Amino acid sequence: MSQAEPNRDNVPDPAILGRIRIVLVGAQHPGNIGAAARAMKVMGLSDLALVAPERYPDAEATARASGADDLLMAAAVHDTLDSAIADCALAIGTSARSRRTEWPLIDARNAALRAVEQATAGNDARVAIVFGRERSGLLNEELDRCQLHLQVPTNPDYSSLNLAAAVQVVAYELRVATGFGIAATTTPHEPVAAGDMEGLYQHLHEVLVASGFLDPQKPRILMRRLRRLFSRAAPDRIEMNILRGMLRSLDPRGETNRRRS
Repeated sequence: MSQAEPNRDNVPDPAILGRIRIVLVGAQHPGNIGAAARAMKVMGLSDLALVAPERYPDAEATARASGADDLLMAAAVHDTLDSAIADCALAIGTSARSRRTEWPLIDARNAALRAVEQATAGNDARVAIVFGRERSGLLNEELDRCQLHLQVPTNPDYSSLNLAAAVQVVAYELRVATGFGIAATTTPHEPVAAGDMEGLYQHLHEVLVASGFLDPQKPRILMRRLRRLFSRAAPDRIEMNILRGMLRSLDPRGETNRRRS
């Protein structure tokens, strides 16, 4: 497993998320700061840095945090972005607009993989995911401080993404990349032997004929299509028993013939 892949075999390490910092530059609405803190805490992130927020601290930030007050209280407030990312080995800047000068551009999922890879590199350096102002985003000079640029592929006809919502999208991808994905739960599939499937098809054919649904003189390809249907469905042993029980119950030939089938 490469470092850039989610940790699927081992127990996820929550300390990895602790080394990833969410930086909000020039946040204009205190509610977005609180909502971003809530989004972070839900996904296990805890390092919040604020660069020159317009209104902070603020009661609305606390209200929107909805229990993530500890993140707000611990948030570091900086005058400049340089100060906020000074101890970071990797800074990823979010931007919804294209730049004239080409810059490494990735989506949220790949950005999260890169961030987790750096956070597990074995040093004490942090990773910063940098978000800009609600109205104008990050300045070019601020994006210049970031090694990678992150874009969320939104609907081009309505691409406006709320700041806190953008933090939530990225925070989710960071959690999954760290290995906290939910494994799919499936019931073991007990395959049905070919002979038992043939018994089902014979039983089905008899009931369809007895009910008048299938004319044995003009069968066309009905049974072939039904075979294709059940082949796609791949019924297990329990489902096979249900189907056979249904056919016995629906068989118009009477109880004696139903028992025989």
